[in-house]
Amino acid sequence: MAESLDSLEASLPFNLNGQTVDTNSTKSSVIVSKPIPYTFDLGNLLINDANPLPPTPSQAHLSTAARDCAQALINQLLTTCPITSSSDGVLMTLPPPTTPLPREKPLPAKKEQTKWEKFAAKKGIKDKKKEGKLVFDEETQEWVPKWGYKGKNKDGEGDWIVEVDEKKERKEGRGNEIGVGGEVRRERKEKVRRNERSQRANERRTRKNASDGG
Repeated sequence: MAESLDSLEASLPFNLNGQTVDTNSTKSSVIVSKPIPYTFDLGNLLINDANPLPPTPSQAHLSTAARDCAQALINQLLTTCPITSSSDGVLMTLPPPTTPLPREKPLPAKKEQTKWEKFAAKKGIKDKKKEGKLVFDEETQEWVPKWGYKGKNKDGEGDWIVEVDEKKERKEGRGNEIGVGGEVRRERKEKVRRNERSQRANERRTRKNASDGG
C-alpha cells in the first residue's frame, strides 16, 4: 500500500516525527472514541463496530458512523504497521489476515475413481512416488530423459541387431520387411496406443457413472 506522507500525517493528531499538530478546527477530530472499542483485522483492512445504531438511523447517523470507522482504521494502520520509503514510494506492510473469508466458488466435486484406482484400492496397491524427468543409464553411465528426444523409452531403436520372436513374426506374417529399429519403434508406439485406448475407456466409464448417479 503506497500513500503520500503528507496525506498520512494529515489523518493523525501527530506527525510521523512524533510532533503534535493542531486539531482545533472546524474539521472532524481524527481522535475517535467509542463506548465499545473497535476490533480490527488489518490484514483484510477490516474494522468491526459493535456500537448499536438507533432503531431508524438517519443518513447523518450512518455517515458519521462510517466516517468514524474509516478514521479509526486509518489511525490503527498508521500506528501499528511498519512504514518504509522506497523508489516506488511510501509503503506500508500489513499483518497476515485473521478473518477467514468464504470461497468465491463451491468446492470441486469429488473425482470418480478410475477402474485401475478402484482395483488398486481393493488390492492395497500403492501409487509409485513421482520421480524426476531423468533416469540413470547404466550402459552410458549418464543421466538421460525418460521420454522424448534420446529418451530411455526409445532404447533399442538404434540397435543394429535384436532378438526376434519367430512365432510372433510367423503369426503376423510380416517376415523381414520391417527393420530392427522399426520393430522396436512399432512396439513402443503400439504400447502408447493401447494406453490411450485404455485411458479413453476409463474416461467414458467415469462419465457414464457420473450421469447414472446424477
